Amino acid sequence: MTVIRLTKMGRKKRPFYRIVVTDSRKRRDGSWIESIGYYNPMIEPEVVKFDAERLAYWKSVGAKLSDRVAAITSK
Repeated sequence: MTVIRLTKMGRKKRPFYRIVVTDSRKRRDGSWIESIGYYNPMIEPEVVKFDAERLAYWKSVGAKLSDRVAAITSK
């Protein structure tokens, strides 16, 4: 199944996340199909940027959102 979730980037104690489309069987930081945005929780205010059109497309073809992605994209 295809899932939209976060993959961790950045360095130790300075996390930065990409919002990616990947196969649910892959590891968290494994390969992905498409990167559709990013999330930076370390700056104030938190920055969330993503391509809403691509998110809608992937949801329309059956991709599931992880709980965290669903929470940050609904803000």
